[in-house]
Amino acid sequence: MKTLYGLLLILVTLVSTHSQAEFVDVVAKVKPSVVGIGIHTPTSQPQNILRGTGFVIGDGHYVVTNAHVLPLELDESLLQKMAVFIGSGKQAKVRQAQIVVTSDLYDLAILKISGSPLPAMTLANGNFKPDGSYIAFTGFPIGTILGLYPVTHRGMIASVTPTVIPVQSAGQMTLKMLKRMRNPYLVYQLDATAYPGNSGSAMYDMKSGKVVGIINKVFVQETKEAVISKPSGITYAIPVKYLHQIIRENNIKL
Repeated sequence: MKTLYGLLLILVTLVSTHSQAEFVDVVAKVKPSVVGIGIHTPTSQPQNILRGTGFVIGDGHYVVTNAHVLPLELDESLLQKMAVFIGSGKQAKVRQAQIVVTSDLYDLAILKISGSPLPAMTLANGNFKPDGSYIAFTGFPIGTILGLYPVTHRGMIASVTPTVIPVQSAGQMTLKMLKRMRNPYLVYQLDATAYPGNSGSAMYDMKSGKVVGIINKVFVQETKEAVISKPSGITYAIPVKYLHQIIRENNIKL
């Protein structure tokens, strides 16, 4: 009996080690496709301000992120430009980017960058992943402080649930919010912790590396500052189904 138990323990260890090695390879393949989204101001210090994360798709010139990550306005007198940051750490380079399309409904944006193409991630099909599916996401949590160093988190899909728009009081509700609440779309609720800066990160299948969603928001228990010290552990992601829809409706040739 002890011999059988020992053989089973060895088998489990071998399978676990193999799975870990596979995931290491997936992360290594994903990281070159992960970019920072922010503002480049050549006349100021610091020159670069990171607002969130994006990832490359298609022919290597298209970048997906959250619409709320994009700068609301740029100061032309300071020569500010919306930028995509590629590479990591002090070796990061700046690419100019143009907005191809944004969707306020799904909080998604597609940008097009100049220069040579970057390694692109593959989009999964539009089918919803079932609860319990293991996922990971790589981005720049708290990037304004920690810098442009990609960090990978993993977890699982906890639920497919209607999107919610939390507000502190009824007086904060807008007509647009009320319309969305009447016709909510489905999002992934994750058993994984994202932080400020992770918005726009690709959520991908841990085995294939295919994009199944886009990290969107974190449920905040207290204040935004408390997300760092007291994360709720509840993160939401937009299913890739809606990214496919935006690409199709806008006739974008990737």
